[in-house]
Amino acid sequence: MSRRIALLIAANLASDAPDRRADAGLFDLERRMLEAAFAEAGLSLETVRWSEPGVDWSRFEAALVLACWDYQDDHVAFLARLESIEAAGCRVFNPPALVRWNIRKTYLRELEAKGAPIVPTLWAEAPQGSDIRAAFARFQCDDVVLKRQVGAGARGQARFSRSTAPADGAVLDRPGMIQPLIRSVLDEGEYSFLFVDGAFSHALIKRPTAGDYRIQAAYGGQSAKIEPAAADLAQADAVLRTLAEPPLYARVDMARGDGGGLMLMELEAIEPFLFPVEGPQIGAMLAKAILKRLGEA
Repeated sequence: MSRRIALLIAANLASDAPDRRADAGLFDLERRMLEAAFAEAGLSLETVRWSEPGVDWSRFEAALVLACWDYQDDHVAFLARLESIEAAGCRVFNPPALVRWNIRKTYLRELEAKGAPIVPTLWAEAPQGSDIRAAFARFQCDDVVLKRQVGAGARGQARFSRSTAPADGAVLDRPGMIQPLIRSVLDEGEYSFLFVDGAFSHALIKRPTAGDYRIQAAYGGQSAKIEPAAADLAQADAVLRTLAEPPLYARVDMARGDGGGLMLMELEAIEPFLFPVEGPQIGAMLAKAILKRLGEA
């Protein structure tokens, strides 16, 4: 009998959702890959909306957070749900404690303190126009990007140049972070390294469309599989090793700095897209790692 695993999903990723996301096709690719790999390992994968009320979570041995692409819309309720799933006796991967730490990008400060080279960042709990202007001086640059501290998919981001810097007053209705625009992303691209239980799976280069700086497919960005240089992979691996133990899954996003080395943009341990076409082996890697954590490997 197959062991039941819940794949937690955003409500608008469900096949019958009236407001199904425009990029839901990417999720469909990932789901089919996972279902096939898990079935071969004796695991049954069932998609469940994380926000759905009345679910008997004790029916499942584990729950994967991988497809909760809307968590940022109500991250307090999201974290509470993960903790209630865990309290029902269902293992959650990645664990709620790690998700809680990873959900606010101030975790980057902790990784920087441990030696990880991060993109220079000005942290602003209530971002004002004066913060944007201060960032130009602090980073000695002409373009900056304002991001949400809790956010995903580049939602709510804004790019400012010295000529378009806002006047005094609020520029974001929540805690934010201001970074210099990383010029290497515009030509070289942003690197993504995917890991399962600390083991490297595959890497990609993601580039924005002409005239944009965002690398997400929703904004016209494109990605391609690469064989990373040994030094680049070593830098990504070193970021992961700053954690006390390896997550079940993680994606390390990095960009080239002026000195030639990579800088950490994000360590995504909540709901990273796995790029299953570029790395089809990642499904089997996840299934094996889950069985190991459930005590059967």
